Amino acid sequence: MGIEFENEVLDEEESDMGSVNHSITAGRIAGLLFNDERFEVMPELSLDTTQIDLKRFNLKAKDELVPDISIYTGLPPIPDNEIEDDILKASQMPDLAIEVLSPRQSIGELIRKIKAYFSLGIKSCWLAIPSIETIDVYSKPNQHKTFDMSDTELVDEVMDIHLPIQKVFKKHFQKVA
Repeated sequence: MGIEFENEVLDEEESDMGSVNHSITAGRIAGLLFNDERFEVMPELSLDTTQIDLKRFNLKAKDELVPDISIYTGLPPIPDNEIEDDILKASQMPDLAIEVLSPRQSIGELIRKIKAYFSLGIKSCWLAIPSIETIDVYSKPNQHKTFDMSDTELVDEVMDIHLPIQKVFKKHFQKVA
């Protein structure tokens, strides 16, 4: 079953595709966190969710979720030393999962994912919404604080993160004639 957009049917994987604003926002957040040596920043990491039933969160995924950005404070999942080995789905959950709303996603869908992340043992979750330049920092499934461009910094008390939110959403592009 897909999602229909003006006579175009998209399968579920395509419906989660990002956009320019989605990519810019995710890239800036990852870049700001990458410079903090306390963290290992891992974009688009598949998380093994076989230990919970995702149906109870009304999510269509079967046995994995993929946050836009996963942040580890300790050692992240590490493949064996063999070059051809890799981990396709991490069973070790990150400390922080970050979702960036894309134009083809609903806020409700991402909030359900955030609830699933907490059920998996993730300590903190962020929901970035590029179109309105806000980031909700969740410390519990139903408890969050919203940061926008009127704030000087985004604060995640669980993770002890302080980010200048203006650097996430700053506009510095010029049209080329």
